[in-house]
Amino acid sequence: MVVLIADDDPVSRRALEAALTGWGYDVEVVNDGQQALDALLRESAPARLAVLDWMMPGLDGPEVCRIVRARSQGPYAWLLLLTARKKGSDLIAGLEAGADDYIRKPFDPGELKGRLRVGERILALEAQLLEAQKALHVLATRDELTGLYNRRAVMERLDEEIERAARDGGKLCVLLMDVDHFKHLNDDRGHLAGDEVLRKIAVRLERVAGPDDALGRYGGDELIAILPGRDSAAAIALAEKMREAAAAPIATQAGPLSMTVSIGCGTWSPGEAATVLIANADVALYRAKAAGRNRVEGAP
Repeated sequence: MVVLIADDDPVSRRALEAALTGWGYDVEVVNDGQQALDALLRESAPARLAVLDWMMPGLDGPEVCRIVRARSQGPYAWLLLLTARKKGSDLIAGLEAGADDYIRKPFDPGELKGRLRVGERILALEAQLLEAQKALHVLATRDELTGLYNRRAVMERLDEEIERAARDGGKLCVLLMDVDHFKHLNDDRGHLAGDEVLRKIAVRLERVAGPDDALGRYGGDELIAILPGRDSAAAIALAEKMREAAAAPIATQAGPLSMTVSIGCGTWSPGEAATVLIANADVALYRAKAAGRNRVEGAP
């Protein structure tokens, strides 16, 4: 782990660097408050663990703490103030400025090492909590089988895109997709084969979709794609690529299978609600099925 040392006293700075290096830390050294602040706030690999001298040119240690804590985002930095001050009121002021801990000058190596280890544990716990939050977000927004957005999440995304299109005068289309003869597949080859097909088709569709597009599982074997910024012609062109990608033979545990999808395209009009847009795509999907399946149809 990298530890930032900010101290304008060269003797103290060298002593800190020698101690931290000896304990196996990577050390970044600066000699004033502004440099310390820049290191703590930079976007790429910001310092997360810092020993800040209280008195420094420009910004002092508490001021650096105060500014760092005022930032609205970014990873947490554990800040330790190094000070010769002994008054309780001074130490309380440093903690209220945002410091996590403090140590008196001249520092005791054992005490400093112990306090740094506390900071490491706190940062490790934060990392675990962030990973847990990410995992919970995935569980809340992703379909377990396909890995696409679940119905609730994709409908929230559709509402957001409609609001954005209405505000900015943008374009928006929706594709509804059904796997053709999916019930027959489940009946003939089993539900495990059906799950495998749906999962692999979802992967293929994601590869074709653009970075701003959102794919979700609408229900059963029905998938949905939200295409912001695309008009009907662009959406249908993408739908054709998706149809072709899905039609390639699929290797499954039940053997190679050739499946196809039918796709209906709905185009958003100003003032139109999400339910109307999806209904139009559903009508187009019905027309694609009625016309023989394995095809793309737009709303009339």
